[in-house]
Amino acid sequence: MPTIILGGILLGVHWVAYFLALKLSNVAIGMLSMFTFPVITALLEPFFTKSKLNPIHVVLGLMVLLGIYILAPEINFESTYLRGILLGVFSAFCYSLRNLILKRHVSQYDGTVLMMQQCIIVAVLLIPILFNINIEQVQTQLPFLLILGLVTTALGHSLFISSLKHFSVSTASIIGSAQPIFGIIMAYCFLNEIPTLNTFIGGSLILATVIIESIRSKKA
Repeated sequence: MPTIILGGILLGVHWVAYFLALKLSNVAIGMLSMFTFPVITALLEPFFTKSKLNPIHVVLGLMVLLGIYILAPEINFESTYLRGILLGVFSAFCYSLRNLILKRHVSQYDGTVLMMQQCIIVAVLLIPILFNINIEQVQTQLPFLLILGLVTTALGHSLFISSLKHFSVSTASIIGSAQPIFGIIMAYCFLNEIPTLNTFIGGSLILATVIIESIRSKKA
């Protein structure tokens, strides 16, 4: 289907922009900036579904944006950290569009099937990259790449797509904002990246939106 192909293209752009954001900044800032996608999703969802714009999603989205603003350095486009944040937000935009496009297919197809189709599309699109990379580096990092591809990507995205059967895209996205918190903890444990005070404050705001939305959706 054309929409599934478009979703695969958006997923590929999302991944490339996200990893560039991580490279230009760090795990904490890269992840937190990418997780502006609940804000973007909440604002775009009424254009894709029959649902109305929920004011609480706008408020929670603004909380996430405030957290991102606290993370940002001074407005200097020569700063790699600022470029990393902007790439993270662009990645979030692509991810939001992809999730909203797939929402219409989750009732017909299993999340694993949709994810497999999109991975095939992304793999085909990225074939030219194989001619411009150092294969030796790939061989030494193969175990980590397999974990990244199979566990955190294929399994994680499949579960997220399946969750759209039970939640709106906005709700699932906001609950998913807990991921940067775990990412920051793992970056500290494995990469010795120590979060700054601003990272703690911004992360706390994002985590607060997760708790509020989880309680609100459960009552609903």
